[in-house]
Amino acid sequence: MNETEPALRRARLSVAYDGSHFHGFADNDGVRTVAGVLSEALSRIARMPVEITGAGRTDAGVHAWDQVVSCDLPRDLDLDGLARRLTKLCVPGIVVRSVEWCSDPEFNARFSARWRQYRYTVLNDPIADPFLTPTVWHVSAPLDLSLMHLGCDPLVGEHDFSAFCRKPKLSPDQIERGDPGPSLVRRVTSAVWTEHRSDHGARILRFEIRANAFCHQMVRSIVGCLVDVGLGRISAGEVSGILRRGERTGTVAPPQGLTLWEVGYADPVSSGS
Repeated sequence: MNETEPALRRARLSVAYDGSHFHGFADNDGVRTVAGVLSEALSRIARMPVEITGAGRTDAGVHAWDQVVSCDLPRDLDLDGLARRLTKLCVPGIVVRSVEWCSDPEFNARFSARWRQYRYTVLNDPIADPFLTPTVWHVSAPLDLSLMHLGCDPLVGEHDFSAFCRKPKLSPDQIERGDPGPSLVRRVTSAVWTEHRSDHGARILRFEIRANAFCHQMVRSIVGCLVDVGLGRISAGEVSGILRRGERTGTVAPPQGLTLWEVGYADPVSSGS
């Protein structure tokens, strides 16, 4: 190794977790978070403080199947078996699926991402299922899936999603300056519902949405709106008007049905060497 090379190297982790065990992903003093538990485990193994960056800042109760995390680790750290060691330190609720060195030293799990994909699961059956309760929203009344499909159409494309986002609070200085705050314009490339059956024959509806980025509570607000469409509370044609007006109204789906499913990047980011 060249003596001028840094002692640290950028690593990429794929992490799955049950969000019901945590108060969200991001560090938050005094409560158990995914980032807090994972950083502590990495620091213990690396024998140095390790700060991590996640592709998505999931809320309390929201799950992940492929949350991507980047961090700097000692370059002489043996990655063989590291995922298993981390998982043992992070129970309950976190499974580290893989750990790889990044070929790009500037790789950032959040800012290098080109798109994120979320999945929301609805149990649409008169009777709740205790085995599915931690990961679904139980809606007992029948949902019209054909209308919910129609409601998805206006969402695809680049729009201001203010109507479906929890707007960040502005500081007094921002208010005084007339600063409107961060943009809530996002580009959605796909939004679709599919129908499935549980092991016990109950109706399962899955909503999958992919976008360049998401704002706070965006997916849960969209799902709440589309479920209202499926229940006949609003028409599918009203979705475009809600989006255009930018006024936040309607139902916000509960967190337990939501999972960060996948994150996409432009180029291969891992290197085994």
